[in-house]
Amino acid sequence: MHSARNVQIAPDGDWIIWLFLGGRGAGKTRAGAEWIRAQIHNGAERVALVAPTYADAREVMIEGESGLRNIGYPSERPIYESSRRRLVWPNGAVGHVFSAEDPDGLRGPQFDAGWADEFCAWSYPEETLSNLRFGLRLGSYPRLVVTSTPKPMPALRKLIAGQDVTLTRAGTLTNKAHLSPVFMQTIFEVYGGTRLGRQELDGEILDDLQGALWTRQMIEQAVVEHAPCLDKTIVSIDPPVTSGARADSCGIIVAGSCDIGRRTLAYVLHDGTLQGLSPERWAKHAVAMWEKWDADYILVEINQGGEMVKSVFNAIDAHIPIRTVYASRGKVARAEPVAALYEQGKVKHVGNFPELEDELCALGTLSSKQGKSPDRADALVWAINDLLLKSRSDPRLRQL
Repeated sequence: MHSARNVQIAPDGDWIIWLFLGGRGAGKTRAGAEWIRAQIHNGAERVALVAPTYADAREVMIEGESGLRNIGYPSERPIYESSRRRLVWPNGAVGHVFSAEDPDGLRGPQFDAGWADEFCAWSYPEETLSNLRFGLRLGSYPRLVVTSTPKPMPALRKLIAGQDVTLTRAGTLTNKAHLSPVFMQTIFEVYGGTRLGRQELDGEILDDLQGALWTRQMIEQAVVEHAPCLDKTIVSIDPPVTSGARADSCGIIVAGSCDIGRRTLAYVLHDGTLQGLSPERWAKHAVAMWEKWDADYILVEINQGGEMVKSVFNAIDAHIPIRTVYASRGKVARAEPVAALYEQGKVKHVGNFPELEDELCALGTLSSKQGKSPDRADALVWAINDLLLKSRSDPRLRQL
């Protein structure tokens, strides 16, 4: 037998479809293959094996290192009859191979178990899955396992919402003991924290929400590796009303700007947001950021706290340069001109800031109005307004 892998065990319960969403190398193929092997051992006689293409089925589901012909005891392994596109186990069970490029190929055959691999890469996901489900009509309790790296697509959303579906998630890190250390180091250095990395490594579904001011693509296009020599650097703060475990976070963003050609660009350098701290503690943290980044000044919103906010900083050091701003409009209205600057390519992110990005990509949606305050995003909006919009002649852009 092959050496052990991080094999996910099918969950208990009255499910019809086990949906396993995972990052690259998380063990999805091994999980699907082991589940099919268990069904054959328990008496399944006819199984469906569906992949994006026939080649994918053979190279991954059947002949791959974690495929059906390479797991279990040699005496129990199936033979692949390529001319008939089927697997035959020593006990007589048969597995029929199908391609999601041909949904109608699943019309007619019937099965008592099925494995659908890389569902999000299927050419016709809904049509293929529907025909597959109609064919699961043998045995006392026909079931299906669906394994895939997730993508933000309606067919996956619909599948997740099914009442007969049970969901398992796993990231690449869950299987790191059985993956190349070089792969793990390089792949996370390059893609860790990016949208592609969160999807392909962490197994997250990253949708662009209806009404959002920012899209994932806008942010991906803003990411750079380094910032040039900056003309000005500031620490921007959106302070919470209260402290404690249930309080809003204290949004703290470090950003700077410089002139490149005829344009002034802003660079987001660091997200130092904290949650649950007293005013004295988050103020000390902000001062530490001001010193670390050699910032010109600290910018603080004073809608909540007013003079108290300034007095907290004065108690730490009366010589700290503090500038204050007051919000006369709502968060979404303040954010709109800043989002426009992202579309124009005038704001860059030096690296990735996943939690900040999530807040930006929710601003303007119903979830942003009902959930927790977007404190990171609000601190960023104040910073970019101060760096790029404050000096413009249009008074509507100065008055946020």
